[in-house]
Amino acid sequence: MTRLRIALPPLDGLTSHSELEFAQLDRNGSIRHVASSTLERLGQTFKAHTVECFLHPTDSILTRIDLPPLSAARTAAAVTCAAQALILGRSEQMHVAHSARDGAGQVHLGWLPKAALDRVGQLLGLHQLKLRGLYPAPYRLPVPPAGQVSTCAVDGQLLLRFTQAHAAVEPLAEDRLQALAAAGETLLWPVDQQCWSGAAPGWSLHAGIGKGAAPAAGWGRAAACCALAVGVWVAGLNLYAAREIAQGQQLKQQMNQRMKQAFPELPVILNPLQQARQQLAARQGGGAAQAHHDFAYLVKHAASALPSMVGSVQALTFGQRQLQVQMTAEAPPAADSTVHAALSQAGLSASREERVWTLTALAEPAEPDASQEDSDE
Repeated sequence: MTRLRIALPPLDGLTSHSELEFAQLDRNGSIRHVASSTLERLGQTFKAHTVECFLHPTDSILTRIDLPPLSAARTAAAVTCAAQALILGRSEQMHVAHSARDGAGQVHLGWLPKAALDRVGQLLGLHQLKLRGLYPAPYRLPVPPAGQVSTCAVDGQLLLRFTQAHAAVEPLAEDRLQALAAAGETLLWPVDQQCWSGAAPGWSLHAGIGKGAAPAAGWGRAAACCALAVGVWVAGLNLYAAREIAQGQQLKQQMNQRMKQAFPELPVILNPLQQARQQLAARQGGGAAQAHHDFAYLVKHAASALPSMVGSVQALTFGQRQLQVQMTAEAPPAADSTVHAALSQAGLSASREERVWTLTALAEPAEPDASQEDSDE
């Protein structure tokens, strides 16, 4: 199948009806004929044909940089950094393409706004023309022999091609032509069909077509990934918190069971650690005389005199044979007379200050004398 080579007009004014030059090549790459047309007519005449497009000189930006031997990924990164220093404007809006490193250690590169690239791709797709490559203007010139330069003037711009990869676009000036001649370069001025016979440079700008919206899509995917990660993190945090709560409840139950096994005389387990210490201290102190003054005795009768105590105690303090019970604000009130009567029967006295009850053992009654018991008998 034959293919077309198209010399594009300036991209800022490119439409389906813009006049442009094109060349038709046969299967062997030889030029059949050169003519003028529009993208619309080319699409009608050469429907689904493969095309190579060459930018207008005003849209062709070319340069070269020296690089050491690097991998392909590092070469691309180095080219991007170098281009950022050369581009006038926002580099993220430009598509940068480059050649491979040549034998002289040089990499040739060019760039074009992504919006302009997308416009070219849309127009060609509209007319069903398949883009094979998009090159700066000088690359349609033939590759010259060593020591010679293919030269062409287009719209006041000088197109120069030195090798297959090395080309340049410069203002058409007599001084530049004289400098080339003084450097020993032989200028070749191809005419007619020869101006379309150049070999492709091995790199192209058309890979950037359709990537103008890629950053937005990339940010969308990144935002979606971040949202997913946050969701997974929150779910994991909730699972971890639920597991910790369950383990805490299980540990509390185990402590209560061990307290009941170690101190079966305790009627209520409120603060296992504090109650265990108090029970150990009471056992170490010993003495039958103070058996009913210990913590267990006070707690037992406090629980019977204060039915609302269960589930409503905020703090429990024992010391100096006194038990202080601090009730929560939500605890139902208890009648003082009822509490005093119940505790008095157990040999305890009680006083209340707001939500704090203080329980104390009453003075012990004197034990009956042994001689008196004998006389009674």
